[in-house]
Amino acid sequence: MFPPAIFLMGPTASGKTAAAVALAACFPVEIISVDSALVYRDMNIGTAKPDAVTLAEAPHHLIDLIDPTEVYSAAQFRRDALILMADITARGRIPLLVGGTMLYFKALREGLSDLPQADASLRNAIEADAAVRGWAALHQDLALSDPITAARLQPTDTQRIQRALEVIALTGKPMSEAFAQSRGEELPYRVLPIALMPSDRSVLHQRIAQRFEAMLASGFLQELSDLRQRYQLTANIPAMRCVGYRQAWGYQDGEYSYDEMRDRGIFATRQLAKRQITWLRSTPDVQIVDCIADDAVGQVRKLVEDYLA
Repeated sequence: MFPPAIFLMGPTASGKTAAAVALAACFPVEIISVDSALVYRDMNIGTAKPDAVTLAEAPHHLIDLIDPTEVYSAAQFRRDALILMADITARGRIPLLVGGTMLYFKALREGLSDLPQADASLRNAIEADAAVRGWAALHQDLALSDPITAARLQPTDTQRIQRALEVIALTGKPMSEAFAQSRGEELPYRVLPIALMPSDRSVLHQRIAQRFEAMLASGFLQELSDLRQRYQLTANIPAMRCVGYRQAWGYQDGEYSYDEMRDRGIFATRQLAKRQITWLRSTPDVQIVDCIADDAVGQVRKLVEDYLA
């Protein structure tokens, strides 16, 4: 029989970290972060990274891995997570994978398609085209060649639009077709998938707004200023496309007012949560817990207790 593993998933602001810390206090689990933003060093406030006290109480693997100037992929996550899971299991403990980057969960559970390696010259050509015509025009180009991929991407998601166009140019096939032909490598674990989902989305929206306001009050804009100076960042790198950072960057560059930046950041975070919820609803065999229920953490704990019994 395969060893156990727990997936604790949910949209942003659904209480995943609090639930994970509670599980770590009760069961022999080790937390592996499944979050494409938490991999970046020094991006703490804007990513809602667990604070030092929380990390001392319940250490997290796969956070603070790379500088904001570097790139981390779903394929790299899968390799790193599998190595960690094997090590945790070998020590008689249970991997608890926690986060909201659904593509990472999918890559881990289903494997990845054999996509071509990045081509620097082609990427430069795509970026040059975007500089002239704009990314919205390239998103329209993608919709003609790969409507499935274009439909799930925002016109502002420049990194993924670029990659999708690159795959078409290199293979002659749409990325959606490549994903449909993923390797289907079976994950050698007996997985308990749990999703923290809101029964009332308006309550989650309130949480998102409150958290974004709290980030601003905690020095988020100063964090971004420090990052820009320390790492000599540009606006189009993957790290600065994270929700919140993109909007704060626009404000610092004078594109809009403070109030508009705040509203844009909250709206973008709500849109992210919507996409996460849509993905979770299509996840098979998932155990759903109402994240706004008073006993949500207790319900998660009971599911894990029954699973390990």
